[in-house]
Amino acid sequence: MLIQELSREESLDLLARAHLGRLACAHKSQPYVVPFYFAYDNEYLYSFSTVGQKIEWMRANPKVCVEADEVVNPQQWVSVIVFGRYEELPNIPEWRVAREYARKKLLERNAIWWEPGYAKTILHETERPLAAFFFRIHIVEITGRRATPEPVMPPGKRPSMTGAIGGEWLQKILRPVRKQT
Repeated sequence: MLIQELSREESLDLLARAHLGRLACAHKSQPYVVPFYFAYDNEYLYSFSTVGQKIEWMRANPKVCVEADEVVNPQQWVSVIVFGRYEELPNIPEWRVAREYARKKLLERNAIWWEPGYAKTILHETERPLAAFFFRIHIVEITGRRATPEPVMPPGKRPSMTGAIGGEWLQKILRPVRKQT
């Protein structure tokens, strides 16, 4: 398997295709990761939630991380990590256009964009209120990796795994394992 770094453009292309990712936030040194639906547009990831731990934590610490990927099989995948900043789109007249834009983008990407945010949830024996919160994550930094199967070489052209040159890399890999046993 070959692992290659993606360019910024390739990483953003993955975000444009994806609609489901994992959102990480932290509060008092405790990380928290949840799945979430999003829509990418022009350096932002738009999303929706109801009040709860995720929103409370992002309000307290707006630095977040998002992971999105496409997996074909264990040897063929693409993964992107976004470091970003949470920004709530409050339900007030000044933010109406931004909220409507977020809703429109989410609807374009996924017909059920409002799930799981509007799922009935019981927290501490009390039903969670279903007040809608639109938010966006400004992309501060993005990195990505791609794994692809190594090309198959003809039988006479394959590097030796036991010869003087080919065996060196194999010995370096196996040496630490042999010491542990």
